[in-house]
Amino acid sequence: MLKQQLNLKLSQKLSPQQIQLMKLIQLPTQAFEQRINQELEDNPALEGGKEETNDEFEDEFKQEEAIDYDEGTEVIETDINIDDYLSDDDTPGYRLSSNNYSADDEEKQIPYASGTSFNQYLLQQLNTYRLSEEEKIIAEFLIGSVDEGGYIRRDILDIVDDLAFTQNVYTTEKQVKKILKIVQQLDPPGVGAQNLQECLLLQLKRKEQTPSVQLAGKILLKAFDHFTKKHYIKLIQKFDISEQQLRDAIHEIENLNPRPGGSYSGNTKIVQHIVPDFAIKIVDGELELTLNGRNAPELHISHDYTEMLKGYKESKTKTKSQNDAVQFIKQKLDAAKWFIDAIKQRQQTLYVTMNAIMEHQKEYFLTGDERKLKPMILKDIADKIGMDVSTVSRVANSKYVDTPYGTKLIKEFFSESMKNDQGEDVSTREIKKILEITIAEEDKKKPLTDDKLAKILKEKGYPIARRTIAKYREQLDIPVARLRKEI
Repeated sequence: MLKQQLNLKLSQKLSPQQIQLMKLIQLPTQAFEQRINQELEDNPALEGGKEETNDEFEDEFKQEEAIDYDEGTEVIETDINIDDYLSDDDTPGYRLSSNNYSADDEEKQIPYASGTSFNQYLLQQLNTYRLSEEEKIIAEFLIGSVDEGGYIRRDILDIVDDLAFTQNVYTTEKQVKKILKIVQQLDPPGVGAQNLQECLLLQLKRKEQTPSVQLAGKILLKAFDHFTKKHYIKLIQKFDISEQQLRDAIHEIENLNPRPGGSYSGNTKIVQHIVPDFAIKIVDGELELTLNGRNAPELHISHDYTEMLKGYKESKTKTKSQNDAVQFIKQKLDAAKWFIDAIKQRQQTLYVTMNAIMEHQKEYFLTGDERKLKPMILKDIADKIGMDVSTVSRVANSKYVDTPYGTKLIKEFFSESMKNDQGEDVSTREIKKILEITIAEEDKKKPLTDDKLAKILKEKGYPIARRTIAKYREQLDIPVARLRKEI
């Protein structure tokens, strides 16, 4: 027997417009500009630049203007009654023009790298060698296997098999290794190595063979593991050398390039400069926040589209094709109006959110001392501005602010809180900064272990467990004590 059951369910769904607005808010300045250009391409009813005034147009259509001085931007609202053109459609009026421009003193462009690729650069050098047809094919295949760092990380036997299957070249492991030696003679030094040890040794071979270089070669060849783990005492004993001799040899190794491919400019694809979305300045002892003018483009509705509607109104006969055309125009006007409104909402959301962050971290922005950063989580800002946590997250995760102390990623100002020995809430960023300073000031011949660091921070009023010290150290990308040791 079938049972019927009635369930009451409350669910919240975002409209497509709300989803699009969230996506706009998340975009940093450069990506936002690309989104504007895409919309201008896709919607012919939307135009960029200042809108030209037209007296005849103003006489024909009723306009209402309003100026909003809250953020120093002017917004012109224009209502067009599309009911005059569509007798059977109930359509509300629309704001069809908006001037959201604010001046931006600095025009920044994204530079593009030019020239040949890294692999082409290697192939050009290959032409200076006398190789048989088969050897050339093998060499070109090896160059094609070089990664962006300059390494060939594939096994030689795999390369032999691939040559047979893809190039119809049947060769041996010995022959491929012979050709690999030729590839490893190309510039930059170290290219074609199969691991870091080989890469560094290849570079040392190209250098003048001074005693320090020769010792560096021996260390890399015979005691690479001791070197990477900084077992300096073992190295001194193994090679019967002085501390100064070891120091000179290590200096030679430190000047080598562990990523020879990365040093070639032609290997870069696009070099992007960070464009700050906000700027904070100190004026007469007070903080001043501005939004990058590139986030406030000038957009308006195409006059051609309004003229089309005017022409339809004056037409005595209304055919189906004309009706279809007006429906299309209305759809584009809707999209354009929404996009202009969404940009205005985006501006307001960005400004309000960043202003709340600036006020919360006022001490830091006035001094630049990271130890002045207060504990701050997304919910703190969301509660202040009356918005959702996800909205604050979208602003913080992808936006940058230009401060008197450099350009910072906004999410870096957020941190959890911990209590010091006085029971006060302090930011984990403050603790990390103190940890970083303590490690920077340590004796590098006897670097501090995590246990010792925990004791030092406890003495400074921050009772933190050793495992927490280890976690913070890893987040700061600082190696363990043994790897920080210097001779």
